[in-house]
Amino acid sequence: MKGVQNVSRIGKMPVAIPADVTVDIGEGNFVTVKGPKGTLSRKLVDDMNIAIEEGQVVVKRPSDLKRHKSLHGLTRTLISNMVEGVTNGYTKTLEIQGVGYRAAKDGKTLNLTLGYSHPVVMTDPEGVSSAVEGNKITVTGIDKEKVGQFAAEIRQKREPEPYKGKGIRYVGEYVRRKAGKAGKK
Repeated sequence: MKGVQNVSRIGKMPVAIPADVTVDIGEGNFVTVKGPKGTLSRKLVDDMNIAIEEGQVVVKRPSDLKRHKSLHGLTRTLISNMVEGVTNGYTKTLEIQGVGYRAAKDGKTLNLTLGYSHPVVMTDPEGVSSAVEGNKITVTGIDKEKVGQFAAEIRQKREPEPYKGKGIRYVGEYVRRKAGKAGKK
């Protein structure tokens, strides 16, 4: 395999720009993406060469240094996530399991009753909204990072325990169960 140049498979793929989305690349790789759901801006690494060619965003790396190789795919994925966010948005759904565990929404405030001596109160961060329907909490927004972070913070308030499976988990998340104490015979 000597002589074969190792190119990032994700980094070399261009990011398609939909018709209703505009991408601006400013000074120092400051990328702004505007779409029907909103606007996202992000300062990306100066080392990468970002250009718009034929309605697609192309990311190229200046050299084969290990740092440039690792940043190549990351930069492309960050731009792709911004385009996806302003077109479709992101959603994470959590479910609450356990007797007496509840969630209620009051404006931008999320009130959680999770078996503690006090209610847990959380406020939606800017650009992210949450909704409660039965025992499910849906977190939506255009920034993938913020949506994932807020969903993780909600889950962290009462992580699922391995004996009865009570707590907050992502929909479809598998919680590994343990056997309880063995009874006397």
